[in-house]
Amino acid sequence: MNPEEIARTLHPLEIRVLQALGEQTRLDDASFEAEGIDAARLRTVIEWQLAKGCMRQVLSREKHFVSLTELGLSYVDGTPELRLIRRLREGALPVAELMRTEGLDPKEAGTALGSLKKAGVVQAGAEKELRLADDADKEPFVALGRLIRRVADEQRLDMDSLDPADAARVEAGSRKRGKAKGVFRIDIQTTRTLELTELGQQVKQAALRSGRSGDEINQLTPAMLADGSWRGKTFRPYNLAIRPSRVAGRRHPYREFLDYVRRKLCSLGFAEMRGELVESEFWNMDALFMPQFHSARQIHDVYFVKDPAKADQLDEPFASRVAAVHTDGGETGSRGWGYAFDRERSRRLVLRSQGTVLSARWLHQAEVPGKYFAIARCFRYDQVDATHAPDFYQCEGIVLGESIDFVTLLGLLKLFAQEVAKAEEIHFAPAYFPFTEPSVEIHMKHPRLGWTELGGAGIFRPEVTWPQGVEVPVIAWGLGLDRMAMVAMGIDDIRDLFSPDLGKVRATRIRMKD
Repeated sequence: MNPEEIARTLHPLEIRVLQALGEQTRLDDASFEAEGIDAARLRTVIEWQLAKGCMRQVLSREKHFVSLTELGLSYVDGTPELRLIRRLREGALPVAELMRTEGLDPKEAGTALGSLKKAGVVQAGAEKELRLADDADKEPFVALGRLIRRVADEQRLDMDSLDPADAARVEAGSRKRGKAKGVFRIDIQTTRTLELTELGQQVKQAALRSGRSGDEINQLTPAMLADGSWRGKTFRPYNLAIRPSRVAGRRHPYREFLDYVRRKLCSLGFAEMRGELVESEFWNMDALFMPQFHSARQIHDVYFVKDPAKADQLDEPFASRVAAVHTDGGETGSRGWGYAFDRERSRRLVLRSQGTVLSARWLHQAEVPGKYFAIARCFRYDQVDATHAPDFYQCEGIVLGESIDFVTLLGLLKLFAQEVAKAEEIHFAPAYFPFTEPSVEIHMKHPRLGWTELGGAGIFRPEVTWPQGVEVPVIAWGLGLDRMAMVAMGIDDIRDLFSPDLGKVRATRIRMKD
């Protein structure tokens, strides 16, 4: 398509942007101004110009902004630690009375008291009362309270304006996946610098020569015909001879990636596990030795089904064995969690919150030796940002065998990271999960976002395998497919995996080969 043809079909918004550029050939999407063009419209124009080859991106920058979560807003008048410190400044108190500090629930007060004891701010007195230590360093707690008030005053704070100590406090107190609470929320804003290509400059000159103002009407509506407002207006010209650039019938790029992962694992000899999106708490959590008082079972982490609210019954003999494991360890040699197992709670229905539920369901029917995988869509309440979403895909897997050990697991994780995620840099870190011991997290380095968690893994505890009748070691893992796909698709924002922008979907290519 030549520049003249492209110029004749430009949208009025594109004309306005080209006019506003004047003699410039570059624009910054964070500071560019044109009459009648807001940020959303400018992004649309840029995507049109990129798709036509009239613009190219020359620079991308990220800015991090911090704001307060709902929990952080509740701490503006003082964190739990500061409230306890203020109370103790009035004099020593018994633990029970200190725990009843106004504005704190017992769990908050207990956690805050533990932090103060660890820092040496609070110590026990002669009468078994708690008092403030004379030489204690309270500054870290005071500084955090001061930072919370500063963020509250400014509402949205540029991370670059923080000194290193406050930046570290924000990182430590920000909400991350898997954590129910956080004081700070970090949002990422990406700005781009773009420039006109040689074709774009030719199109711009052709558009300016045509005399188009950018006020042309794009569509003739029934209302305009009825009231006559179309009279005297200039309409955007259409060239029906121009061939469309659309390609119909293409698979969505994320679906291509998921199919690629499935083919890759099948070629490695894994059999696929499948299951339902709605699961009982029994399979989603209890069978994985997650105690019924675990924080992940709260409404802020798991989506509960309203109707029907509970499963009809629990599967036997697994229900009885799992109940025994939770109560006293059953025949595993463990002491269990030491509480009376609630079967009614086990029947509650939830949206699947982790792919590991499929491993729990398949253990009793798995062959030994054997290796299995699942591509599971999961649902978990989370603050949406560039790397988090409330629904996500996990690649779940288990391998059973007499000779399986932790070294086998690390080797398998390294193979996945290199072959499936195409990660060039990885590292392992110790982790804790109720259903595996030992446990490990694997991290990979995203080309632009930096180090990000890929998933968790470990060896299933006897409390998980014994109720299913499995007597050999089982290694298990759950890896975040969405983050792998970000690398494969060359995108920086997880929300773009499900973008409604058809132009972006058509332009995205998977950077992988079988």
